[in-house]
Amino acid sequence: MSLTPTIMAVFLFALFMGCFAHGDGNAYLRNACRVTQYRELCFNTFYTLPSAAKQNASALARSAISVTLAETKNVSQYILGLRELRLRGREKAALDDCVECFNDALDNLHKSLFEIRSLESSTFDFQVSNMQTWVSAVLTSQDTCLDGFNGTHGTVVERLNSTIGNVARITSNALALINTLAETGGRGLR
Repeated sequence: MSLTPTIMAVFLFALFMGCFAHGDGNAYLRNACRVTQYRELCFNTFYTLPSAAKQNASALARSAISVTLAETKNVSQYILGLRELRLRGREKAALDDCVECFNDALDNLHKSLFEIRSLESSTFDFQVSNMQTWVSAVLTSQDTCLDGFNGTHGTVVERLNSTIGNVARITSNALALINTLAETGGRGLR
Protein backbone atom coordinates (compact mmCIF):
# COMPACT_ATOMS: atom_id res chain seq x y z
CA MET A 1 0.00 0.00 0.00
CA SER A 2 1.34 3.37 -0.99
CA LEU A 3 0.73 6.44 1.16
CA THR A 4 0.41 9.95 -0.22
CA PRO A 5 2.96 12.49 1.02
CA THR A 6 0.26 14.24 3.06
CA ILE A 7 -0.91 11.06 4.76
CA MET A 8 2.70 10.04 5.34
CA ALA A 9 3.41 13.42 6.94
CA VAL A 10 0.35 13.10 9.19
CA PHE A 11 1.35 9.55 10.12
CA LEU A 12 4.93 10.58 10.94
CA PHE A 13 3.70 13.59 12.91
CA ALA A 14 1.32 11.39 14.92
CA LEU A 15 4.07 8.85 15.49
CA PHE A 16 6.46 11.59 16.62
CA MET A 17 3.89 13.16 18.93
CA GLY A 18 3.08 9.78 20.41
CA CYS A 19 6.75 9.21 21.20
CA PHE A 20 7.07 12.73 22.52
CA ALA A 21 4.06 12.47 24.77
CA HIS A 22 4.53 8.94 26.07
CA GLY A 23 7.82 7.37 25.14
CA ASP A 24 10.39 9.73 26.56
CA GLY A 25 8.71 11.24 29.59
CA ASN A 26 8.51 14.79 28.29
CA ALA A 27 4.75 15.04 28.81
CA TYR A 28 5.18 14.10 32.48
CA LEU A 29 8.13 16.50 32.74
CA ARG A 30 6.18 19.39 31.21
CA ASN A 31 3.32 18.67 33.58
CA ALA A 32 5.67 18.47 36.57
CA CYS A 33 7.29 21.76 35.58
CA ARG A 34 3.91 23.50 35.51
CA VAL A 35 4.05 23.81 39.30
CA THR A 36 7.31 25.73 39.10
CA GLN A 37 7.64 29.47 38.77
CA TYR A 38 10.25 29.11 36.01
CA ARG A 39 8.68 26.47 33.77
CA GLU A 40 10.97 26.65 30.76
CA LEU A 41 14.05 26.64 32.96
CA CYS A 42 12.67 23.55 34.69
CA PHE A 43 11.99 21.75 31.43
CA ASN A 44 15.35 22.70 29.91
CA THR A 45 17.19 21.64 33.07
CA PHE A 46 15.71 18.13 33.13
CA TYR A 47 14.99 17.48 29.46
CA THR A 48 18.05 15.25 29.07
CA LEU A 49 17.24 13.01 32.03
CA PRO A 50 16.45 9.38 31.26
CA SER A 51 12.73 8.74 30.74
CA ALA A 52 12.34 6.88 34.03
CA ALA A 53 13.68 9.88 35.99
CA LYS A 54 11.41 12.30 34.14
CA GLN A 55 8.33 10.24 35.07
CA ASN A 56 8.95 9.86 38.79
CA ALA A 57 8.37 12.63 41.33
CA SER A 58 11.07 11.33 43.65
CA ALA A 59 13.71 11.03 40.93
CA LEU A 60 12.82 14.46 39.55
CA ALA A 61 13.04 16.10 42.98
CA ARG A 62 16.35 14.31 43.62
CA SER A 63 17.69 15.62 40.32
CA ALA A 64 16.48 19.11 41.18
CA ILE A 65 18.32 19.05 44.50
CA SER A 66 21.47 17.75 42.79
CA VAL A 67 21.37 20.49 40.15
CA THR A 68 20.72 23.14 42.80
CA LEU A 69 23.65 21.84 44.84
CA ALA A 70 25.99 21.93 41.84
CA GLU A 71 24.91 25.45 40.87
CA THR A 72 25.16 26.67 44.46
CA LYS A 73 28.72 25.29 44.66
CA ASN A 74 29.58 27.22 41.50
CA VAL A 75 28.14 30.45 42.91
CA SER A 76 29.92 29.86 46.21
CA GLN A 77 33.24 29.52 44.37
CA TYR A 78 32.44 32.67 42.40
CA ILE A 79 31.76 34.59 45.62
CA LEU A 80 34.99 33.33 47.17
CA GLY A 81 36.82 34.54 44.06
CA LEU A 82 35.39 38.03 44.57
CA ARG A 83 37.42 38.31 47.77
CA GLU A 84 40.45 38.90 45.55
CA LEU A 85 38.94 42.25 44.57
CA ARG A 86 39.75 43.51 48.05
CA LEU A 87 36.44 45.26 48.57
CA ARG A 88 36.15 47.69 51.47
CA GLY A 89 33.62 48.79 54.01
CA ARG A 90 30.04 47.77 53.49
CA GLU A 91 30.74 45.75 50.32
CA LYS A 92 33.45 43.71 52.09
CA ALA A 93 31.11 43.01 55.02
CA ALA A 94 28.31 42.06 52.62
CA LEU A 95 30.64 39.74 50.71
CA ASP A 96 31.75 38.07 53.94
CA ASP A 97 28.07 37.57 54.82
CA CYS A 98 27.49 36.05 51.38
CA VAL A 99 30.24 33.52 51.97
CA GLU A 100 28.57 32.50 55.22
CA CYS A 101 25.10 32.41 53.60
CA PHE A 102 26.31 30.16 50.81
CA ASN A 103 28.10 27.87 53.25
CA ASP A 104 24.77 27.50 55.06
CA ALA A 105 23.00 26.92 51.74
CA LEU A 106 25.46 24.19 50.77
CA ASP A 107 24.99 22.51 54.14
CA ASN A 108 21.20 22.55 53.75
CA LEU A 109 21.41 21.17 50.22
CA HIS A 110 23.74 18.36 51.30
CA LYS A 111 21.27 17.44 54.05
CA SER A 112 18.42 17.54 51.54
CA LEU A 113 20.25 15.32 49.09
CA PHE A 114 21.04 12.80 51.83
CA GLU A 115 17.41 12.87 52.95
CA ILE A 116 15.93 12.31 49.49
CA ARG A 117 18.34 9.47 48.82
CA SER A 118 17.12 7.69 51.95
CA LEU A 119 13.36 8.22 51.63
CA GLU A 120 11.26 5.59 53.35
CA SER A 121 7.51 5.31 53.29
CA SER A 122 7.33 5.10 57.11
CA THR A 123 9.11 8.45 57.58
CA PHE A 124 8.25 10.05 54.23
CA ASP A 125 6.27 13.03 55.56
CA PHE A 126 8.95 13.91 58.10
CA GLN A 127 11.74 13.59 55.55
CA VAL A 128 9.99 15.68 52.92
CA SER A 129 9.15 18.31 55.52
CA ASN A 130 12.85 18.52 56.37
CA MET A 131 13.74 18.99 52.71
CA GLN A 132 11.10 21.69 52.30
CA THR A 133 12.50 23.53 55.32
CA TRP A 134 16.11 23.23 54.20
CA VAL A 135 15.53 24.24 50.59
CA SER A 136 13.40 27.18 51.75
CA ALA A 137 16.33 28.18 53.95
CA VAL A 138 18.58 28.04 50.87
CA LEU A 139 16.33 30.61 49.17
CA THR A 140 16.49 32.77 52.28
CA SER A 141 20.29 32.52 52.35
CA GLN A 142 20.45 33.62 48.72
CA ASP A 143 18.18 36.60 49.42
CA THR A 144 20.12 37.51 52.56
CA CYS A 145 23.34 37.54 50.57
CA LEU A 146 21.92 40.07 48.13
CA ASP A 147 20.28 42.15 50.87
CA GLY A 148 23.70 43.11 52.16
CA PHE A 149 24.39 44.89 48.88
CA ASN A 150 21.20 46.98 48.87
CA GLY A 151 22.03 50.55 48.01
CA THR A 152 25.39 49.71 46.49
CA HIS A 153 26.11 49.81 42.77
CA GLY A 154 28.73 48.66 40.35
CA THR A 155 29.82 45.75 38.26
CA VAL A 156 30.36 43.40 41.20
CA VAL A 157 26.85 43.98 42.53
CA GLU A 158 25.32 43.59 39.05
CA ARG A 159 27.15 40.30 38.51
CA LEU A 160 26.16 39.03 41.94
CA ASN A 161 22.52 39.93 41.33
CA SER A 162 22.58 38.08 38.03
CA THR A 163 24.51 35.05 39.30
CA ILE A 164 22.52 34.64 42.50
CA GLY A 165 19.30 35.35 40.64
CA ASN A 166 19.99 32.40 38.34
CA VAL A 167 20.66 29.98 41.19
CA ALA A 168 17.63 31.31 43.07
CA ARG A 169 15.40 30.42 40.12
CA ILE A 170 16.85 26.90 40.05
CA THR A 171 16.34 26.62 43.82
CA SER A 172 12.76 27.85 43.54
CA ASN A 173 12.05 25.15 40.96
CA ALA A 174 13.64 22.52 43.19
CA LEU A 175 11.40 23.54 46.08
CA ALA A 176 8.32 23.33 43.85
CA LEU A 177 9.29 19.82 42.75
CA ILE A 178 9.85 18.80 46.38
CA ASN A 179 6.39 20.17 47.17
CA THR A 180 5.00 18.02 44.35
CA LEU A 181 6.78 15.02 45.82
CA ALA A 182 5.15 15.82 49.17
CA GLU A 183 1.74 15.65 47.52
CA THR A 184 2.40 12.06 46.44
CA GLY A 185 2.50 10.97 50.07
CA GLY A 186 5.31 8.59 49.24
CA ARG A 187 3.38 6.58 46.66
CA GLY A 188 5.74 4.95 44.22
CA LEU A 189 8.82 4.95 46.42
CA ARG A 190 11.33 2.39 45.33
